[in-house]
Amino acid sequence: MFISLENVTYIYLPHTPFELTALKNISLTIERGESVGIIGRTGCGKSTLIQHFNALLFPTVGKVWIDGEEINKKSPHLREIRRKIGLVFQYPEHQIFEETVYAEVAFGPRNNGMTGSELEETVRWSLESVGLDYHFLKDKNPFELSGGQMRRIAIASILSMRPEALVLDEPTAGLDPEGKRMILQKLKYLREERGTTLILVSHNIDDLAHLSERIVVMDRGTIGMDGPIRDVFSQIEQLEKYGIKPPTTARIAELLMKKGYDIPRGVLTPEELSSEIKQKILMRSHQ
Repeated sequence: MFISLENVTYIYLPHTPFELTALKNISLTIERGESVGIIGRTGCGKSTLIQHFNALLFPTVGKVWIDGEEINKKSPHLREIRRKIGLVFQYPEHQIFEETVYAEVAFGPRNNGMTGSELEETVRWSLESVGLDYHFLKDKNPFELSGGQMRRIAIASILSMRPEALVLDEPTAGLDPEGKRMILQKLKYLREERGTTLILVSHNIDDLAHLSERIVVMDRGTIGMDGPIRDVFSQIEQLEKYGIKPPTTARIAELLMKKGYDIPRGVLTPEELSSEIKQKILMRSHQ
């Protein structure tokens, strides 16, 4: 196991009039190399949950293990744990503060003592990993760039720490279609080519259909559903109880099935649905 939570409850402002239980008895394990999507209504505990993954929050009750080590406020390796698990918040470009792209991406490794050619190579690799041209952008002010470029710079600044896992809260929120496509493409590359563990919180179910193999559905601080993405997104009526609409393609496939078309459950992307329809047309043409 890479990240494991056992019976975790988290309470904001305990023993005050403003006490709020955000997580209730959560048990969850994420293996190294998995790609996991976390979904649920606003306020269901998603953001609180992922802040336990890299020790930004510690459970009020329960235990958390990261890479085999139990984590608490007195853990001696918190800095190393936070390096392993890179957390990119929603609208991460709001966290950019340096005056050049180079300085922004170099901030983390430089603080860890990296210098010279090693630092330069790390910054170059990080920017190129998210599809940005190192030589063209390194001296530019990040605040003068597009929203999509700023989002990728923010992700590159996390990648520069060489994390083993990326946890992203709404990674494509507010981006135009091209910016969204580029971010998803680069995240897929990091997972498939570099083995990066991906954990994505998103309201965009169609994005998750392209990236995630497993879906965790949060519901009022608890886990309502947890399983392979095709299994979870084929349970349309159950999902609707949690206020979630499955991917557009899955809903179209469901309508076609109700009309009598032989479409298998678990179809998630337009490409998959198109392929199934083509196969059915070819089969009919040969009958």
